[in-house]
Amino acid sequence: MAHRFVKEMTPGETVNDIYMVRDPILRSTTRGDLYIAMFLCDRTGQLNGRMWQATENIYKSLPKPGFVHVKGRSELYQDNLQIVVNTVTPIDPSKVAVEDFLAHTSNDIGQMFNELKEVVGSIENASLKALTEAFLADTEMMENFCRAPGGMKMHHGYIGGLLEHTHSMMRVAQSILPLYPHVQRDLVLAGIFLHDMGKTEELSYDMAFSYTDSGQLIGHINKTLVMIHKRADALRSQGVTISEEVLDALGHIILSHHGQYEFGSPKLPATAEAFMVYYIDDLDAKMNQVNAAIEGELSDSNWTAWQNPLQTRLYRKRIE
Repeated sequence: MAHRFVKEMTPGETVNDIYMVRDPILRSTTRGDLYIAMFLCDRTGQLNGRMWQATENIYKSLPKPGFVHVKGRSELYQDNLQIVVNTVTPIDPSKVAVEDFLAHTSNDIGQMFNELKEVVGSIENASLKALTEAFLADTEMMENFCRAPGGMKMHHGYIGGLLEHTHSMMRVAQSILPLYPHVQRDLVLAGIFLHDMGKTEELSYDMAFSYTDSGQLIGHINKTLVMIHKRADALRSQGVTISEEVLDALGHIILSHHGQYEFGSPKLPATAEAFMVYYIDDLDAKMNQVNAAIEGELSDSNWTAWQNPLQTRLYRKRIE
């Protein structure tokens, strides 16, 4: 039987299929009955799953994350599609093609990476060139960089998402940098290439998307800064001069690229280059969220459901 993808599902369907289960939680209703809240996912997206009249034994049997065979039905709840689960049975991961269940960029990873390398290769500042080439030469890290998601939930949450996000930011920067000749091009390009590199260690993306223990404790911003300084130290030990002033300017971009303290930024932007990277990062993330919300809407309404990260509903109808 062909797999019924989440994105194709409509209300009122009988569900009898395998999905990836993520973040199952055992909860109690107001009457004290147990139920399980979970996400049921495949490579096209995820839906809320609810198993009423659950037991603690069923909850303990669920992989966290992993694969399960679900029987139930799809229904609308507050304008959002969800799956009401009647039975759920864990499935051996070796019996499942994992790539069918992890969302994946629709763009060509090899092409994006080659285009990114070409832009990074155009950096002329000696210190920044040496640093970026050291990252590009790390084959294992670049493989992870090309595979990692851009985030867990907020934006680019799919295999290849980090590369896609960085590639898009680089294209935006190339378009607007000529309009602002006072902005130091090499710093912006290096900052964009490296700004989220720590996500290769912050996130786990072999079975499902989750945070590593180290990622939870340290975070990708701090990890990126550590990576840069480790490579700078290694280059200096090889006799390569790395300017401390350049390191500070690049480090400031990394530490401020979330733009605001409440968004996890240890520093606020204080240079033209940091402001540019922050706004390009925010723009690309927001447009990815908007597109995902509009394209992922399952109803025929002109409006999406409420999008909490964007604090609005989105108008979907295109002008003729």
